[in-house]
Amino acid sequence: MANAARSGGLQRFVLRVVLLVAAGLLARPADATELPAQRSVPGGIALVDLGASPEPPRASFDATPVMIVGGPSRWTAVVGIGLDAEPGEHHIDVRRPGVPVERKTFEVRTVRYAEQRLKVAPGKVDLSPADLARYERERDHLAGVMATRNDAEPTSLRLLQPTAGRRSSSFGLRRVFNDQPRRPHSGMDIAAPLGTPVVASAAGRVIDTGDYFFNGKTIWLDHGGGLLTMYCHLSAIEVEAGDTVAAGDPIGAVGATGRVTGPHLHWSVSLNRKMVDPAWFLEAAAAR
Repeated sequence: MANAARSGGLQRFVLRVVLLVAAGLLARPADATELPAQRSVPGGIALVDLGASPEPPRASFDATPVMIVGGPSRWTAVVGIGLDAEPGEHHIDVRRPGVPVERKTFEVRTVRYAEQRLKVAPGKVDLSPADLARYERERDHLAGVMATRNDAEPTSLRLLQPTAGRRSSSFGLRRVFNDQPRRPHSGMDIAAPLGTPVVASAAGRVIDTGDYFFNGKTIWLDHGGGLLTMYCHLSAIEVEAGDTVAAGDPIGAVGATGRVTGPHLHWSVSLNRKMVDPAWFLEAAAAR
């Protein structure tokens, strides 16, 4: 009976996803050959032209490998820029067989993000010793998850919006909780009713699931090439670590777990271990 009930619940869940897609409430992926939009600012993406070579070059930014896409006629480095990057000139180190290391520079421009003031339970801001110890354990674990990398090229660099709803809080927003400043918002919040389906924004492998102090019930997907996505505050998790998923597969449901003020999905994108704005993977790459 339990298995039958679970099967019936999953069927209803999948049906809701199908209906949302049919209604146009969940975006469909664009052509897999398209690059994300370029915005060379803290929290943005730099597209660095590496020219032609028979074999793909290798490149690194801040000693971390970066994604290389293209072909022998033209290779491009897709570089995630951290929110803490200083405006000005930055560089990647490019390596090709039998050739000295080459330095390719790009400019990071200044950007001004908005500020948001929120009231939450005091225990979510001023942590008790037990909660602080839990947070520190989880922080170390999640740093290891974020360092996951496989060299397979992603099947697409254009991502699905993982749930239907309005963007209630944008990337880069400077958060002030109970009048105490915190680090800028490193993802996109999508407001949606409790239980709204959440789908994989691209094909990938589940590399972590858990219930964390700040993030609540969370899923991480590895899409290859240093591209990861994270889905937080879920009410349900429908996958396990090691599972492979296709773009649009149901993976969970919107919830209000962790530090939240109401039901929503927090969606983050990590590129070469830097949290970047998910919007640039959704919108037309017009700023190349």
